[in-house]
Amino acid sequence: MRNSTLKSYSIIALTSFTLLFFTASWAQDIAVLKYKGGGDWYSNPTSLPNLITFCNANIGTKITRKPEVVETGSTDIFQYPFLHMTGHGNVFFSDEDALNLKNYLISGGFLHIDDNFGMEPYITQELKKVFPNQDLIELPASHPIFNTAFSFPEGLPKIHEHDGKRPLAFGLFHNSRLVLLFTYESDLGNGWESPEVHNDPESVRQKALKMGANIIKYVFEN
Repeated sequence: MRNSTLKSYSIIALTSFTLLFFTASWAQDIAVLKYKGGGDWYSNPTSLPNLITFCNANIGTKITRKPEVVETGSTDIFQYPFLHMTGHGNVFFSDEDALNLKNYLISGGFLHIDDNFGMEPYITQELKKVFPNQDLIELPASHPIFNTAFSFPEGLPKIHEHDGKRPLAFGLFHNSRLVLLFTYESDLGNGWESPEVHNDPESVRQKALKMGANIIKYVFEN
């Protein structure tokens, strides 16, 4: 009965995606992923609006400035080519959440997960529910995502120190397409926030915004 339910859910989700894709052809819009587990999925409230404003002004996008919020298990995620996920703590995907997210990703969607410090042990475990047979792969500095609009020859920039580890960008792939990016020990989202939130130097904020623009541009062009 359980497998039958999941199979039916999968068919519904893929059908929803097909209808949305072929009738709306996916606008250039972004949504925040609301997940279960008690983690603060709502953190960095000014970050995405600031990144969107930067992208619209500098790389020619036309993204709606206020991102929507969508839940992991909802077919609403299929309306957006780009989902952003962040937080500090616990993450939990139910079986239905994991299946819905997998269908979204293999059907053309993209998920950027930005660890706001403390998310890594939880999200890596939950991603095994989405792609049980895959491990996160570190992206080399030569990957095109680091050189789409702005050049980052050393790869992911370090925005906040946290515990001093080097910044890392990990990916998951489906049929050679990057479908998920996990940025760790960088904290891009904090760099995207308004200046008064963290009092970051403008040079640091610009690095974060430019790397964010690279991610947006890479996703929308691939």
